[in-house]
Amino acid sequence: MRYFIKLAYNGKNYHGWQIQPDAISVQEKINTAISTILRQKINIVGAGRTDAGVHASEMFAHFDFDLPLNDNFTYKLNAILPDDIVIINTQQVHEDAHARFDAVSRSYEYKIWLGRNPFLLETSWQLHHQNLNIELMNKAAIILYEYEDFECFSKVKTDVNTFNCTVTNAEWVLNGNELTFHISANRFLRNMVRAIVGTLIEVGLGKITTDDFKKIIESKNRSNAGVSVPAKGLFLTKVTYDYI
Repeated sequence: MRYFIKLAYNGKNYHGWQIQPDAISVQEKINTAISTILRQKINIVGAGRTDAGVHASEMFAHFDFDLPLNDNFTYKLNAILPDDIVIINTQQVHEDAHARFDAVSRSYEYKIWLGRNPFLLETSWQLHHQNLNIELMNKAAIILYEYEDFECFSKVKTDVNTFNCTVTNAEWVLNGNELTFHISANRFLRNMVRAIVGTLIEVGLGKITTDDFKKIIESKNRSNAGVSVPAKGLFLTKVTYDYI
């Protein structure tokens, strides 16, 4: 039987989602917890990979188990997981369902606090004394709809067959002092959102123009784009499936 888990986590204490040697990951913690409860080795498959320090308010993963799960499975799982990883629910799905390959879209938010806020240090990038032209940043963000190849925003050493992504939403929203970048696409490249945000910030600061932004995308060269902004402001917020 195949099961999906819906979860959320604060990524501060983890070296990303994926299991790796000599580093603590979200996937490893959940594997250990489920294996302990079910008394057999379980390896979950996530909807994607988040980098070190990146958070998720909605993430999915799947695993296989031969028997029906007890009604209190999710409760038991949360009881032994660290407080910064929460399982929202568990459900049985059809045997061919795949958390990664069946996802039709993913959404991220990047949170910036304009000023200083001691309570948001771990979950936002705080900018002091920076005057951003948000209207111009939104004009540049719309340009993302015109392109599919985003190699310029990808980590240089990455194992992918294509740099093509279809962006369906990209916009900045200001709410008081909180400035949030919303972006949705069918898939994302490694470091893509943080590189896009860093480049759009340069537009907002007047360091580059919207035409420059286009040229950066067309160059397909990571060194032409802006810096990768800090991981702590990035959240995976939505993973969409046709059957959930």
